[in-house]
Amino acid sequence: MSYIAVSRRTARRRESELATRRLVVILSASAAAAWLISVLLAGSTRVGGLIHTYALIAHVLAMVVSFGAILLVDWHGFLWLIGRRGLAETIRLDGAATPLIWGGLAGMLASGVFLNANLSSTMTDVKLLAVLILTLNGIMLIPLMRRLAHLAPTASFRDLTPGQRFHMLACLAISQLCWWTAIVIGFINAAP
Repeated sequence: MSYIAVSRRTARRRESELATRRLVVILSASAAAAWLISVLLAGSTRVGGLIHTYALIAHVLAMVVSFGAILLVDWHGFLWLIGRRGLAETIRLDGAATPLIWGGLAGMLASGVFLNANLSSTMTDVKLLAVLILTLNGIMLIPLMRRLAHLAPTASFRDLTPGQRFHMLACLAISQLCWWTAIVIGFINAAP
């Protein structure tokens, strides 16, 4: 057997990647559990009057905050992809928008409990599934964003590996598909 020395930098990178994988697993399990609790509570909670009205207002506001932040980050990422923005600028915007995205999602899960959801409706089930997929998709972006943060601030989309390019484009497509699905179904369900 031969011994190949591993630099401290390489060892730290491996530890960092392992820590990121653990974080993704923990966050995914936690998000799925929070989603499941919200859905189970929504199925057994019936409210009316002001509570329902305030919950609906909170739900829509949380959706606007979260979706608005996601649209901004996705748009800025697209501008970076076509060379109109710098990577450092895009990563900085993502860091600023992250609390809005996750805070809005938490607000939707909490307020959704009080919306008298019809869980026997296929449309509602599709919307809830879209929210779960969207949440997990956001968590799956964490490793990629951490790798991008280590690139040169002037790095372009062409500087990514093919796997990183696919990861980014797939997450972008899933993000937009799930958000628009949830919004359209939400409007259809809200129609009188």
